[in-house]
Amino acid sequence: MSIRNRRKREQAGEQDFGVLEWSGGERSEPKRNGRTPKSAAVVDRGKPHPPDPEVLEKPSRRRFTTEYKARIVQEADGCTEMGQVGALLRREGLYSSQLAQWRKQYRAGGYASLGNGKRGRKRKKSALELENERLQRQVSRLESRLEQAEAIIDIQKKASAMLGIPLKALESDETG
Repeated sequence: MSIRNRRKREQAGEQDFGVLEWSGGERSEPKRNGRTPKSAAVVDRGKPHPPDPEVLEKPSRRRFTTEYKARIVQEADGCTEMGQVGALLRREGLYSSQLAQWRKQYRAGGYASLGNGKRGRKRKKSALELENERLQRQVSRLESRLEQAEAIIDIQKKASAMLGIPLKALESDETG
């Protein structure tokens, strides 16, 4: 029951016993804003339709050139009055954290440090240096295994000498 109908009944003296009444026009049609719903729109095949403003395209990450970054840092450094830096950031659509990071890079290494290098961990060693380190690790691992094997052989020799087991036959096989 609509609020209007309920008020009319209350004014007429009728009592509402909490029974819900359903009127067909009350909720069966959605409220309209005067526009034609998208589902009922007539498609004009000859004319292209403008894009729907409610559907957003997938945003793409903005990329700033080194020249642009340097220009913004220099403009921001040239701002002397209150609010000029904020106006610059609003005009360019930038965040203060971006400007702070660019200033830090610019002061650390000048124009060249503002460059867009590859993201992620940087390789500082050449391929030859990496191969050399790999081989050195392999050599040290093999040397430790050799020391362990020699220690085991020494223990076996001492144990055989204590137990009186002759190893001369094995030693002659090794040299021969």
